[in-house]
Amino acid sequence: MLKNDTLDQWDRESFLHPSTHLAQHARGEAPNRIVSGGKGVYIEDRDGNRLLDAFAGLYCVNVGYGRPEIAEAIAEQARKLAYYHAYVGHGTEASITLAHMILERAPKGMSKVYFGLGGSDANETNVKLVWYYNNVLGRPEKKKIISRWRGYHGSGLVTGSLTGLGLFHKKFDLPLERVVHTEAPYYFRRPDPAMSEAAFTAHCVAELEALIEREGADTIAAFIGEPVLGTGGIVPPPQGYWEAIQAVLDRHDILLIADEVVTGFGRLGSMFGSDHYGIRPDIITIAKGLTSAYAPLSGSIVSDRVWKGLEKGTDENGPIGHGWTYSAHPIGAAAGIANLELVDSLGLVENAGETGAYFNRAMADALADHPHVGEVRGEGLLCAVEFVEDRQARRFFDAGRKIGPQVAAALLEEGVIARAMPEGDILGFAPPLCLTRAEADTVVAATAKAVGKVLPA
Repeated sequence: MLKNDTLDQWDRESFLHPSTHLAQHARGEAPNRIVSGGKGVYIEDRDGNRLLDAFAGLYCVNVGYGRPEIAEAIAEQARKLAYYHAYVGHGTEASITLAHMILERAPKGMSKVYFGLGGSDANETNVKLVWYYNNVLGRPEKKKIISRWRGYHGSGLVTGSLTGLGLFHKKFDLPLERVVHTEAPYYFRRPDPAMSEAAFTAHCVAELEALIEREGADTIAAFIGEPVLGTGGIVPPPQGYWEAIQAVLDRHDILLIADEVVTGFGRLGSMFGSDHYGIRPDIITIAKGLTSAYAPLSGSIVSDRVWKGLEKGTDENGPIGHGWTYSAHPIGAAAGIANLELVDSLGLVENAGETGAYFNRAMADALADHPHVGEVRGEGLLCAVEFVEDRQARRFFDAGRKIGPQVAAALLEEGVIARAMPEGDILGFAPPLCLTRAEADTVVAATAKAVGKVLPA
Protein backbone atom coordinates (compact mmCIF):
# COMPACT_ATOMS: atom_id res chain seq x y z
CA MET A 1 0.00 0.00 0.00
CA LEU A 2 1.30 3.46 -0.93
CA LYS A 3 2.27 5.51 2.10
CA ASN A 4 0.49 8.75 2.82
CA ASP A 5 3.64 10.84 2.73
CA THR A 6 1.77 14.04 3.57
CA LEU A 7 0.58 12.48 6.82
CA ASP A 8 4.11 11.30 7.59
CA GLN A 9 5.41 14.82 6.96
CA TRP A 10 2.76 16.40 9.17
CA ASP A 11 3.58 13.89 11.90
CA ARG A 12 7.24 14.84 11.96
CA GLU A 13 6.60 18.58 11.57
CA SER A 14 3.67 19.01 13.97
CA PHE A 15 3.35 16.22 16.53
CA LEU A 16 5.39 16.20 19.77
CA HIS A 17 5.27 12.51 20.74
CA PRO A 18 5.59 11.30 24.34
CA SER A 19 8.47 9.00 25.33
CA THR A 20 10.17 9.53 21.97
CA HIS A 21 13.64 10.62 20.79
CA LEU A 22 12.29 13.95 19.58
CA ALA A 23 15.25 15.02 17.44
CA GLN A 24 15.55 11.71 15.59
CA HIS A 25 11.82 11.60 14.96
CA ALA A 26 11.65 15.16 13.65
CA ARG A 27 14.64 14.56 11.34
CA GLY A 28 13.12 11.37 9.96
CA GLU A 29 15.92 9.21 11.36
CA ALA A 30 13.59 6.96 13.38
CA PRO A 31 10.65 4.95 12.08
CA ASN A 32 7.10 5.90 12.95
CA ARG A 33 3.91 3.90 12.76
CA ILE A 34 0.53 5.38 11.92
CA VAL A 35 -2.12 3.01 13.25
CA SER A 36 -5.39 2.85 11.34
CA GLY A 37 -7.46 0.04 12.85
CA GLY A 38 -7.71 -2.91 15.18
CA LYS A 39 -9.70 -6.06 15.87
CA GLY A 40 -9.32 -8.44 18.79
CA VAL A 41 -5.62 -8.69 19.67
CA TYR A 42 -4.48 -7.26 16.32
CA ILE A 43 -3.84 -3.74 15.08
CA GLU A 44 -3.31 -2.59 11.50
CA ASP A 45 -1.26 0.35 10.31
CA ARG A 46 -1.83 2.62 7.32
CA ASP A 47 0.58 0.50 5.26
CA GLY A 48 -1.55 -2.61 5.72
CA ASN A 49 0.67 -4.37 8.26
CA ARG A 50 -1.34 -6.56 10.65
CA LEU A 51 0.39 -6.97 14.01
CA LEU A 52 -0.49 -8.99 17.09
CA ASP A 53 -0.38 -6.43 19.91
CA ALA A 54 1.08 -8.39 22.81
CA PHE A 55 1.21 -5.25 24.95
CA ALA A 56 -2.44 -4.16 24.59
CA GLY A 57 -1.41 -0.62 23.64
CA LEU A 58 0.14 0.32 26.97
CA TYR A 59 -1.27 -2.50 29.13
CA CYS A 60 -4.70 -0.98 28.56
CA VAL A 61 -6.83 -2.44 25.74
CA ASN A 62 -8.00 -5.23 28.01
CA VAL A 63 -11.12 -6.29 26.11
CA GLY A 64 -9.34 -6.10 22.75
CA TYR A 65 -9.78 -3.80 19.78
CA GLY A 66 -12.93 -3.15 17.77
CA ARG A 67 -15.60 -3.88 20.37
CA PRO A 68 -18.85 -2.41 18.95
CA GLU A 69 -20.57 -2.53 22.35
CA ILE A 70 -18.26 0.14 23.74
CA ALA A 71 -18.31 2.23 20.54
CA GLU A 72 -22.09 2.24 20.57
CA ALA A 73 -22.23 3.18 24.25
CA ILE A 74 -19.90 6.13 23.58
CA ALA A 75 -21.97 7.27 20.58
CA GLU A 76 -25.26 6.98 22.45
CA GLN A 77 -23.91 8.99 25.38
CA ALA A 78 -22.50 11.67 23.06
CA ARG A 79 -25.87 12.05 21.36
CA LYS A 80 -27.74 12.18 24.68
CA LEU A 81 -25.35 14.30 26.76
CA ALA A 82 -21.74 14.74 25.67
CA TYR A 83 -20.68 16.60 28.81
CA TYR A 84 -21.66 18.00 32.13
CA HIS A 85 -19.39 18.71 35.07
CA ALA A 86 -19.32 16.90 38.41
CA TYR A 87 -18.76 19.96 40.61
CA VAL A 88 -21.09 20.89 43.51
CA GLY A 89 -22.88 17.55 43.57
CA HIS A 90 -23.68 17.28 39.86
CA GLY A 91 -23.71 13.82 38.32
CA THR A 92 -24.87 11.92 35.28
CA GLU A 93 -26.52 8.54 34.99
CA ALA A 94 -23.30 7.14 33.53
CA SER A 95 -20.92 8.50 36.18
CA ILE A 96 -23.11 7.46 39.10
CA THR A 97 -23.69 3.99 37.67
CA LEU A 98 -19.99 3.43 36.97
CA ALA A 99 -18.98 4.49 40.49
CA HIS A 100 -21.45 1.95 41.87
CA MET A 101 -20.14 -0.79 39.54
CA ILE A 102 -16.54 -0.12 40.60
CA LEU A 103 -17.35 -0.35 44.31
CA GLU A 104 -19.21 -3.62 43.70
CA ARG A 105 -15.95 -5.04 42.33
CA ALA A 106 -13.47 -3.29 44.64
CA PRO A 107 -11.81 -4.86 47.69
CA LYS A 108 -13.66 -4.67 50.98
CA GLY A 109 -13.52 -1.43 52.91
CA MET A 110 -13.58 0.96 49.95
CA SER A 111 -16.08 3.82 50.07
CA LYS A 112 -16.13 6.31 47.18
CA VAL A 113 -14.69 6.88 43.69
CA TYR A 114 -13.24 10.16 42.40
CA PHE A 115 -12.86 10.22 38.61
CA GLY A 116 -10.06 11.77 36.54
CA LEU A 117 -8.67 11.12 33.08
CA GLY A 118 -5.43 9.15 33.43
CA GLY A 119 -3.31 7.34 35.97
CA SER A 120 -0.96 10.30 36.40
CA ASP A 121 -3.72 12.71 37.42
CA ALA A 122 -5.27 10.03 39.66
CA ASN A 123 -2.03 9.71 41.60
CA GLU A 124 -1.75 13.50 41.82
CA THR A 125 -5.25 13.42 43.33
CA ASN A 126 -4.21 10.68 45.75
CA VAL A 127 -1.26 12.66 47.09
CA LYS A 128 -3.40 15.78 47.55
CA LEU A 129 -6.05 13.76 49.40
CA VAL A 130 -3.39 12.22 51.67
CA TRP A 131 -1.99 15.65 52.50
CA TYR A 132 -5.48 17.04 53.10
CA TYR A 133 -6.34 14.05 55.30
CA ASN A 134 -3.33 14.57 57.55
CA ASN A 135 -3.95 18.29 57.83
CA VAL A 136 -7.52 17.57 58.91
CA LEU A 137 -6.20 15.15 61.54
CA GLY A 138 -3.82 17.83 62.85
CA ARG A 139 -0.65 16.19 61.53
CA PRO A 140 0.83 18.89 59.26
CA GLU A 141 4.33 17.34 59.32
CA LYS A 142 3.14 13.90 58.15
CA LYS A 143 3.42 14.50 54.40
CA LYS A 144 6.23 12.49 52.80
CA ILE A 145 5.37 9.72 50.34
CA ILE A 146 7.48 6.57 50.11
CA SER A 147 7.68 5.06 46.64
CA ARG A 148 9.98 2.35 45.31
CA TRP A 149 12.82 2.41 42.87
CA ARG A 150 11.62 1.10 39.48
CA GLY A 151 8.00 1.86 40.37
CA TYR A 152 5.91 3.73 37.79
CA HIS A 153 3.20 6.13 38.96
CA GLY A 154 2.99 8.74 36.21
CA SER A 155 4.97 11.53 34.63
CA GLY A 156 3.61 14.72 36.21
CA LEU A 157 5.50 16.71 38.82
CA VAL A 158 4.51 14.73 41.90
CA THR A 159 3.79 11.51 40.00
CA GLY A 160 7.02 11.74 38.03
CA SER A 161 8.75 12.12 41.40
CA LEU A 162 6.97 9.01 42.68
CA THR A 163 8.15 7.11 39.61
CA GLY A 164 11.44 5.45 40.46
CA LEU A 165 13.01 5.45 36.99
CA GLY A 166 15.82 7.84 36.08
CA LEU A 167 14.44 8.64 32.62
CA PHE A 168 11.48 10.39 34.25
CA HIS A 169 13.73 12.46 36.54
CA LYS A 170 16.68 13.41 34.32
CA LYS A 171 16.70 17.11 33.37
CA PHE A 172 13.20 17.60 34.85
CA ASP A 173 14.44 18.65 38.32
CA LEU A 174 12.74 15.63 39.86
CA PRO A 175 12.10 14.09 42.30
CA LEU A 176 10.51 16.87 44.32
CA GLU A 177 10.82 17.11 48.08
CA ARG A 178 8.43 14.99 50.14
CA VAL A 179 9.05 11.95 47.90
CA VAL A 180 11.55 9.30 49.03
CA HIS A 181 12.33 5.90 47.53
CA THR A 182 13.00 2.48 48.95
CA GLU A 183 14.17 -0.90 47.62
CA ALA A 184 12.39 -2.41 44.62
CA PRO A 185 10.99 -5.91 45.33
CA TYR A 186 12.99 -7.30 42.40
CA TYR A 187 14.19 -10.74 43.44
CA PHE A 188 16.18 -11.44 40.27
CA ARG A 189 18.32 -8.35 41.00
CA ARG A 190 18.77 -9.10 44.72
CA PRO A 191 22.06 -7.86 46.17
CA ASP A 192 23.13 -11.35 47.29
CA PRO A 193 22.46 -14.24 44.87
CA ALA A 194 22.38 -16.64 47.83
CA MET A 195 19.27 -14.98 49.27
CA SER A 196 16.05 -16.98 49.31
CA GLU A 197 12.82 -15.17 48.45
CA ALA A 198 11.97 -15.02 52.15
CA ALA A 199 15.40 -13.56 52.95
CA PHE A 200 15.03 -10.99 50.18
CA THR A 201 11.59 -10.00 51.50
CA ALA A 202 13.19 -9.53 54.92
CA HIS A 203 15.85 -7.38 53.26
CA CYS A 204 13.18 -5.17 51.60
CA VAL A 205 11.40 -4.80 54.94
CA ALA A 206 14.65 -3.89 56.70
CA GLU A 207 15.38 -1.24 54.04
CA LEU A 208 11.90 0.23 54.51
CA GLU A 209 12.26 0.24 58.30
CA ALA A 210 15.64 1.97 58.02
CA LEU A 211 14.18 4.63 55.70
CA ILE A 212 11.31 5.30 58.09
CA GLU A 213 13.78 5.55 60.97
CA ARG A 214 15.95 8.05 59.05
CA GLU A 215 13.04 10.21 57.88
CA GLY A 216 10.88 9.90 61.00
CA ALA A 217 7.54 8.09 60.98
CA ASP A 218 5.79 11.28 62.04
CA THR A 219 6.83 12.85 58.69
CA ILE A 220 5.64 10.00 56.43
CA ALA A 221 2.07 10.03 55.18
CA ALA A 222 1.82 7.17 52.69
CA PHE A 223 3.52 4.34 50.83
CA ILE A 224 2.62 3.83 47.14
CA GLY A 225 3.23 0.64 45.20
CA GLU A 226 2.01 -1.40 42.26
CA PRO A 227 0.90 -4.93 43.23
CA VAL A 228 3.23 -6.09 40.42
CA LEU A 229 5.97 -3.71 39.26
CA GLY A 230 4.98 -2.73 35.71
CA THR A 231 7.17 -0.45 33.61
CA GLY A 232 10.10 -1.10 35.94
CA GLY A 233 10.37 -4.63 34.57
CA ILE A 234 7.09 -6.55 35.08
CA VAL A 235 8.18 -8.02 38.41
CA PRO A 236 5.82 -9.99 40.67
CA PRO A 237 6.58 -9.51 44.37
CA PRO A 238 8.67 -12.07 46.25
CA GLN A 239 7.07 -14.50 48.66
CA GLY A 240 5.43 -12.81 51.66
CA TYR A 241 6.31 -9.29 50.50
CA TRP A 242 2.99 -7.48 50.77
CA GLU A 243 2.03 -9.00 54.11
CA ALA A 244 5.37 -7.98 55.61
CA ILE A 245 5.32 -4.46 54.12
CA GLN A 246 1.79 -3.82 55.38
CA ALA A 247 2.78 -4.82 58.91
CA VAL A 248 5.43 -2.08 58.87
CA LEU A 249 3.01 0.51 57.50
CA ASP A 250 0.34 -0.39 60.06
CA ARG A 251 2.84 -0.10 62.90
CA HIS A 252 3.84 3.41 61.82
CA ASP A 253 0.33 4.62 60.83
CA ILE A 254 1.32 5.10 57.17
CA LEU A 255 -1.42 4.96 54.53
CA LEU A 256 -1.11 2.50 51.63
CA ILE A 257 -1.87 3.57 48.05
CA ALA A 258 -2.22 0.58 45.74
CA ASP A 259 -1.51 1.73 42.20
CA GLU A 260 -3.71 -0.65 40.20
CA VAL A 261 -3.61 1.23 36.91
CA VAL A 262 -2.12 -1.89 35.28
CA THR A 263 -3.44 -4.66 37.53
CA GLY A 264 -7.00 -3.46 38.09
CA PHE A 265 -9.97 -5.15 36.38
CA GLY A 266 -8.54 -8.55 35.70
CA ARG A 267 -4.99 -8.58 34.43
CA LEU A 268 -3.67 -10.88 37.16
CA GLY A 269 -6.61 -13.26 36.96
CA SER A 270 -8.28 -11.46 39.88
CA MET A 271 -10.50 -8.39 39.59
CA PHE A 272 -7.92 -6.39 41.57
CA GLY A 273 -4.28 -7.01 42.38
CA SER A 274 -5.04 -6.02 45.97
CA ASP A 275 -7.29 -9.06 46.37
CA HIS A 276 -4.75 -11.19 44.49
CA TYR A 277 -2.02 -10.45 47.04
CA GLY A 278 -4.10 -9.77 50.16
CA ILE A 279 -3.34 -6.04 50.12
CA ARG A 280 -5.56 -3.79 52.28
CA PRO A 281 -5.28 -0.39 50.59
CA ASP A 282 -6.40 3.00 51.85
CA ILE A 283 -6.57 4.34 48.29
CA ILE A 284 -6.59 2.46 44.97
CA THR A 285 -5.52 4.06 41.68
CA ILE A 286 -7.40 2.86 38.60
CA ALA A 287 -7.28 3.76 34.90
CA LYS A 288 -6.30 1.67 31.83
CA GLY A 289 -8.54 -1.39 32.30
CA LEU A 290 -11.42 0.77 33.54
CA THR A 291 -12.41 1.62 29.94
CA SER A 292 -9.91 -0.60 28.08
CA ALA A 293 -8.67 2.77 26.74
CA TYR A 294 -11.74 3.30 24.56
CA ALA A 295 -12.03 6.68 26.29
CA PRO A 296 -9.78 8.45 28.82
CA LEU A 297 -10.86 7.81 32.40
CA SER A 298 -9.17 7.17 35.73
CA GLY A 299 -10.23 6.93 39.32
CA SER A 300 -9.16 7.15 42.92
CA ILE A 301 -11.05 4.70 45.14
CA VAL A 302 -10.88 5.87 48.74
CA SER A 303 -11.40 3.67 51.77
CA ASP A 304 -13.92 4.17 54.55
CA ARG A 305 -11.08 5.40 56.74
CA VAL A 306 -9.92 8.08 54.32
CA TRP A 307 -13.49 9.07 53.41
CA LYS A 308 -14.30 9.81 57.04
CA GLY A 309 -11.31 12.15 57.18
CA LEU A 310 -12.43 13.93 54.00
CA GLU A 311 -15.96 14.33 55.38
CA LYS A 312 -14.54 15.82 58.59
CA GLY A 313 -12.44 18.22 56.53
CA THR A 314 -15.37 19.62 54.58
CA ASP A 315 -17.49 19.95 57.74
CA GLU A 316 -14.70 22.08 59.20
CA ASN A 317 -13.48 23.94 56.09
CA GLY A 318 -16.25 23.90 53.49
CA PRO A 319 -16.21 22.31 50.02
CA ILE A 320 -13.02 20.47 49.12
CA GLY A 321 -10.83 22.55 46.80
CA HIS A 322 -9.98 19.88 44.27
CA GLY A 323 -11.44 19.00 40.88
CA TRP A 324 -10.85 18.66 37.15
CA THR A 325 -13.08 20.05 34.40
CA TYR A 326 -13.39 16.58 32.92
CA SER A 327 -13.80 14.65 36.18
CA ALA A 328 -16.42 11.91 35.66
CA HIS A 329 -16.80 12.81 31.98
CA PRO A 330 -20.01 11.06 30.88
CA ILE A 331 -18.54 9.69 27.65
CA GLY A 332 -15.67 8.09 29.56
CA ALA A 333 -18.13 6.79 32.15
CA ALA A 334 -20.36 5.29 29.45
CA ALA A 335 -17.30 3.55 27.99
CA GLY A 336 -16.44 2.25 31.45
CA ILE A 337 -19.88 0.75 32.00
CA ALA A 338 -19.86 -1.04 28.64
CA ASN A 339 -16.29 -2.19 29.23
CA LEU A 340 -16.94 -3.70 32.67
CA GLU A 341 -20.05 -5.42 31.34
CA LEU A 342 -17.87 -7.00 28.63
CA VAL A 343 -15.22 -8.02 31.14
CA ASP A 344 -17.94 -9.90 33.00
CA SER A 345 -19.87 -11.36 30.06
CA LEU A 346 -16.74 -12.58 28.26
CA GLY A 347 -15.19 -14.06 31.41
CA LEU A 348 -12.01 -12.06 30.87
CA VAL A 349 -10.82 -12.15 34.49
CA GLU A 350 -10.91 -15.93 34.44
CA ASN A 351 -9.31 -16.03 30.99
CA ALA A 352 -6.48 -13.80 32.16
CA GLY A 353 -5.73 -16.26 34.94
CA GLU A 354 -6.01 -19.42 32.87
CA THR A 355 -4.54 -18.25 29.55
CA GLY A 356 -1.99 -16.16 31.44
CA ALA A 357 -0.73 -19.22 33.30
CA TYR A 358 -0.52 -21.12 30.02
CA PHE A 359 1.28 -18.21 28.32
CA ASN A 360 3.86 -17.86 31.10
CA ARG A 361 4.52 -21.63 31.16
CA ALA A 362 4.90 -21.73 27.39
CA MET A 363 7.30 -18.77 27.40
CA ALA A 364 9.37 -20.39 30.14
CA ASP A 365 9.40 -23.73 28.29
CA ALA A 366 10.62 -21.98 25.14
CA LEU A 367 13.24 -19.66 26.63
CA ALA A 368 14.12 -20.37 30.27
CA ASP A 369 17.10 -22.56 29.29
CA HIS A 370 18.53 -20.13 26.75
CA PRO A 371 22.08 -19.16 27.81
CA HIS A 372 21.27 -15.44 27.56
CA VAL A 373 17.89 -15.54 29.30
CA GLY A 374 18.30 -14.75 32.96
CA GLU A 375 14.65 -15.08 33.94
CA VAL A 376 11.17 -15.60 32.53
CA ARG A 377 8.62 -14.26 35.02
CA GLY A 378 5.04 -13.14 35.16
CA GLU A 379 1.61 -13.34 36.71
CA GLY A 380 -1.73 -13.53 34.94
CA LEU A 381 -1.42 -11.88 31.54
CA LEU A 382 1.82 -10.15 32.44
CA CYS A 383 5.11 -11.72 31.34
CA ALA A 384 8.72 -10.60 31.02
CA VAL A 385 11.89 -12.11 29.61
CA GLU A 386 15.11 -10.65 31.01
CA PHE A 387 18.32 -11.05 29.01
CA VAL A 388 21.82 -11.37 30.48
CA GLU A 389 25.30 -11.73 29.07
CA ASP A 390 26.20 -14.47 31.54
CA ARG A 391 23.37 -16.23 33.38
CA GLN A 392 25.61 -18.09 35.82
CA ALA A 393 27.33 -14.90 36.99
CA ARG A 394 24.13 -12.83 36.58
CA ARG A 395 26.19 -10.41 34.49
CA PHE A 396 24.11 -7.98 32.45
CA PHE A 397 24.78 -6.73 28.93
CA ASP A 398 26.28 -3.30 28.46
CA ALA A 399 23.32 -0.92 28.12
CA GLY A 400 24.81 0.58 24.97
CA ARG A 401 24.23 -2.67 23.09
CA LYS A 402 20.44 -2.23 23.47
CA ILE A 403 19.75 -5.95 23.47
CA GLY A 404 16.16 -5.53 24.65
CA PRO A 405 15.25 -3.05 21.89
CA GLN A 406 16.98 -5.31 19.33
CA VAL A 407 14.85 -8.28 20.37
CA ALA A 408 11.69 -6.13 20.32
CA ALA A 409 12.57 -4.98 16.79
CA ALA A 410 13.21 -8.56 15.66
CA LEU A 411 9.88 -9.61 17.17
CA LEU A 412 8.12 -6.82 15.28
CA GLU A 413 9.52 -8.28 12.07
CA GLU A 414 7.70 -11.48 13.06
CA GLY A 415 4.43 -9.54 13.34
CA VAL A 416 4.23 -9.28 17.14
CA ILE A 417 4.45 -6.16 19.32
CA ALA A 418 6.14 -6.38 22.72
CA ARG A 419 7.82 -3.66 24.76
CA ALA A 420 11.50 -3.14 25.50
CA MET A 421 11.31 -2.08 29.14
CA PRO A 422 13.54 0.70 30.55
CA GLU A 423 16.61 0.23 32.77
CA GLY A 424 17.49 -3.27 31.63
CA ASP A 425 17.33 -5.66 28.69
CA ILE A 426 13.81 -6.79 29.43
CA LEU A 427 11.09 -7.72 26.94
CA GLY A 428 7.62 -7.16 28.36
CA PHE A 429 4.25 -8.66 27.43
CA ALA A 430 0.78 -7.53 28.55
CA PRO A 431 -1.64 -8.72 25.85
CA PRO A 432 -5.39 -8.08 25.81
CA LEU A 433 -7.28 -10.22 28.31
CA CYS A 434 -9.17 -11.88 25.44
CA LEU A 435 -5.95 -13.60 24.26
CA THR A 436 -6.52 -17.23 23.25
CA ARG A 437 -4.11 -20.11 23.73
CA ALA A 438 -3.52 -20.23 19.99
CA GLU A 439 -2.61 -16.52 19.99
CA ALA A 440 -0.37 -17.11 23.01
CA ASP A 441 1.40 -19.85 21.03
CA THR A 442 1.89 -17.38 18.16
CA VAL A 443 3.52 -14.87 20.52
CA VAL A 444 5.79 -17.47 22.13
CA ALA A 445 6.94 -18.94 18.80
CA ALA A 446 7.66 -15.50 17.36
CA THR A 447 9.54 -14.48 20.52
CA ALA A 448 11.72 -17.58 20.46
CA LYS A 449 12.55 -16.88 16.82
CA ALA A 450 13.38 -13.23 17.53
CA VAL A 451 15.61 -14.14 20.47
CA GLY A 452 17.39 -16.68 18.28
CA LYS A 453 18.13 -14.00 15.69
CA VAL A 454 19.58 -11.50 18.14
CA LEU A 455 21.17 -13.90 20.63
CA PRO A 456 22.01 -17.20 18.92
CA ALA A 457 22.47 -19.94 21.51
